[in-house]
Amino acid sequence: MSEYEKYQQIKREARWTGLALFVLILFWLLAGFGLSGLPGEVLGMPLWAVTSSVGVWFFAILLVKLLTSLVFQDMELDEEKEAKQHE
Repeated sequence: MSEYEKYQQIKREARWTGLALFVLILFWLLAGFGLSGLPGEVLGMPLWAVTSSVGVWFFAILLVKLLTSLVFQDMELDEEKEAKQHE
């Protein structure tokens, strides 16, 4: 993989990570403030409190799993090791 291709991959990973963060913040806002008016409890806690804390953790784990399986790519960043592998 050339330096340019590595740079493009790093930019792609950074863009998708930023987008995932933005989606996670939106989910947190909707899960907390969006559900605050709904009645209901889970284990004695209001629904909004559970979704905006535990729900966000599970959603973040799902986003990271999607990023690592679909976007991120394992690549060697050390030029010396990469050169030795091609010899």
